[in-house]
Amino acid sequence: MTHSTAPVRVGIIGLSARGGWAAQAHLPALTRLPGFEIRALSASSTASARAAGEKYGVPLAFGSAGDLVRSDEVDLVVVSVKVPRHREAVLAAVGARKAVLSEWPLGNGVAEAEELAAAAATAGVRTFTGLQARTSPAVRYLRDLVADGYVGEVLSTGLVASGRNWGAEFPRGVDYLLDRENGATMLTIPFGHTIDAFTMVLGEFTELAAVTATRRRTVREEGTGRLAPMTAEDQVAVSGLLDTGAVVSVHFRGGLSRGTDFHWEINGTDGDLVVTGDSGHLQQAVLTVRGARGTASDLAELPVPGRYYDIPSLGDAVDRTAYNVGAQYAAIRADLAEGTASVPDFAHAARRQRLLAGVQRAAASGERVTF
Repeated sequence: MTHSTAPVRVGIIGLSARGGWAAQAHLPALTRLPGFEIRALSASSTASARAAGEKYGVPLAFGSAGDLVRSDEVDLVVVSVKVPRHREAVLAAVGARKAVLSEWPLGNGVAEAEELAAAAATAGVRTFTGLQARTSPAVRYLRDLVADGYVGEVLSTGLVASGRNWGAEFPRGVDYLLDRENGATMLTIPFGHTIDAFTMVLGEFTELAAVTATRRRTVREEGTGRLAPMTAEDQVAVSGLLDTGAVVSVHFRGGLSRGTDFHWEINGTDGDLVVTGDSGHLQQAVLTVRGARGTASDLAELPVPGRYYDIPSLGDAVDRTAYNVGAQYAAIRADLAEGTASVPDFAHAARRQRLLAGVQRAAASGERVTF
């Protein structure tokens, strides 16, 4: 695809007629963007694939991921299935020598993520990971404010957030989120997305301590009241140091709060920044940035400048889940066409999952972990 003006032909593993994340975010993003063509999809069976193909107007519908990745009509394979099924789908795409975008987290645990990153490196294929919080206009603006010295030297930062799921009730059809062994937990999903953008803005962790807990061991299904066990952590508290020397405190809690559901404060020698939002899923949240510096005593809103909304075809998707996903796809298109590497790849994903594994080790041992 280097320097080609031909559309990137996309095949989506996990696009279902019943909905889901691929239909909610990937489909509306891709259909708005020039330079992409959704050529194929696969689902759990031939019948379900055919139903999705008819519903969304996708010409090629396959009953298995293996059939999709072998199609000559597909340039970029998108893996949008539950985390325990990532490994099989990603290895199939890599084996077919296709560029592949995998949803986050890349693997069910750090060992899988490292395996997939190594397999892709050996095959020499382009890889991308769906860590789209870093494409959020507000997050990019925040990164630049910090880099440009708005707060001076960053002394400390504190973040408190709600995981939305993993509270007293869970939505129908997402029982798998409750089981820690499935790898789709509050730690890996909202915490993982948020901490990736957090480190993009402020720098990497050099050491951390952590406490995790499952305070609600039985939760109810919304609408039915059915009880289900939960082993995934609903409390994650991390403290540590960044490579800049800044002191960090991050606390995620399950469900939603009657207080604030996302509050991120950055305190520096010359000023302060505060970011608030409607949930701890920073990759989806609607965010407000406020700040004060110098002699100012009160925070004032800092509207995100229009230059950060730099993809006109996504203009009607601002503040919707498809926007950040679409912005990432636009960057993927540029990476494929120009040979650049702006979008996180599998090596980046494995590094980020090593950070999450460090949180788990610190919580289990009660000792600080260094990186």
